[in-house]
Amino acid sequence: MKPTLFGYGLTTKAIAKKLGGGCTFFDDNCTETYTDADNNTIKPSSLFNPDESQLEVTTPSLKPNHPLIKSAKNLLSEYDYFAKEMPFSIWISGTNGKTTTTQMLTHILEHRGAVSGGNIGTPLAELSTDAAIWVLESSSFALHHTHVASPNMYLLLPITPDHLDWHGTEEAYAADKLRPLLTMKEGELALIPKGLKVPKTHAYVVEYDSDEFVSEYFNLDASKLNYKGAFLQDALLSLAMTRVLFDEADYALLNNFTRDAHRQEEFFDAQGRLWVNDSKATNLDAAIQAVKGYADRPIHLILGGDDKGVDLTPLFILLETLNIMLYTIGANNEKLLALAKKHNVKAIASQNIQNAITHIDSKFSKEEVALLSPAAASFDQFNSYKHRGETFMDLVKNLKK
Repeated sequence: MKPTLFGYGLTTKAIAKKLGGGCTFFDDNCTETYTDADNNTIKPSSLFNPDESQLEVTTPSLKPNHPLIKSAKNLLSEYDYFAKEMPFSIWISGTNGKTTTTQMLTHILEHRGAVSGGNIGTPLAELSTDAAIWVLESSSFALHHTHVASPNMYLLLPITPDHLDWHGTEEAYAADKLRPLLTMKEGELALIPKGLKVPKTHAYVVEYDSDEFVSEYFNLDASKLNYKGAFLQDALLSLAMTRVLFDEADYALLNNFTRDAHRQEEFFDAQGRLWVNDSKATNLDAAIQAVKGYADRPIHLILGGDDKGVDLTPLFILLETLNIMLYTIGANNEKLLALAKKHNVKAIASQNIQNAITHIDSKFSKEEVALLSPAAASFDQFNSYKHRGETFMDLVKNLKK
C-alpha cells in the first residue's frame, strides 16, 4: 500500500521514488491537480479527505496545527515509515552543532559501515538498509511527528529556545527534543545535557554539563583534539559514542575531519585582517558559542535576520561583558538596536551586509576580528545561509588594500 504524502518536498519525493512513483501528494503550493514525470499526482492540500486514505506520511516541516496534520487518521513521520527496516541507528539532535556532530561521527565510523542522513540533507528513503549504522541528524520537527521509530543511541546537544513559531513554547520545543527517550529500550544510551526535564525512560541516561565531564566519564583526552569551543564539544561527544560502541577513540582520524563551509570559517582580507564567516549560525546558541570563541580580542559582530521570535537577551548579556561593536542587519534590526541600547552595547544600524562590511572596513585593525554570526535565519534578505555567507566572503575579498 502506497502512503498518502503530505508536502511535495525532498523527504516525500524520495519516498515516492523508492516506491516507483504513482503516489498521491497534497501540497500547500499546489493550486490545481497535476501529474509529475514519475506519475505522481499532486493535489491542493484542501482536497485531502481522511476517509479516502489508509496511511499518511508527512514532510517534517508541517506544523502540528496544519489542517493536513490535524485531519490525518493514520499519520507517520519519515522515521516511523522506515522504522522496521532501519538498521542500528544513532540519532543526533540539539539546537546548534548537530550537522557537524553528525558529520564527525559518520567520518570516524565510516570504516564500520556508517552512513548519515535525515536533516543533514539525505532523506531516509535514499539510505541503504544494508548499511551497518545510520547516523541521523534529527530536527525537532521530525521528532515531534515520530511516535514509533526509536534510536539505539541518542545524542542530544545543548538546546536553547528555537523555532518557537513552530513549537509554540520553550517547553514544547524541549519536550520534542527529548521525545526519543519515550521509546528507547533498556540499556540503550541517551547522552543528554544536564538540567532538562528528562521523561520516564528505559534508556540509560547520562547527563553531561561540560567538556570536562564528557572527557572524564568516557575516558577521553581533549588535549589530543585540534578543536576549540563548540567544535571541541562536538568532537568529544562524537568520540563518546565510539567509546561506548567499540571502546575506541581515534583522535587522529577525527582531527582529519573537514568542517562544512559557513561555520566559523576563518579567512583574511588583502590587508591581513581576520574575518570569520559563521553564516550558518542561524540561532541564538550558535552565535553565543562563536562570540565566546573570539572573546580574547576586540570583535566587530554582524548580527541580524529573521530570529523566529526568539528572545536574544542571553546573547546581549554576554556582549555587554566584551570589547565589541555590533552591526545590525536584516528584519530584526530595530529589535537588535533596542537590545543594544538596553545592555549598553555599541551598535551601528547597517541595515544590510554590504553596509556592515563598509562600516567595519573603515575602523578595523589586525588585532581585532570581524565576525558574521547572525543568530537568525537568512530568508529576509538572502536565499539561504549559504548565499549569505558567500555574499559576505565575496564582499570582503573585494575590499581594497
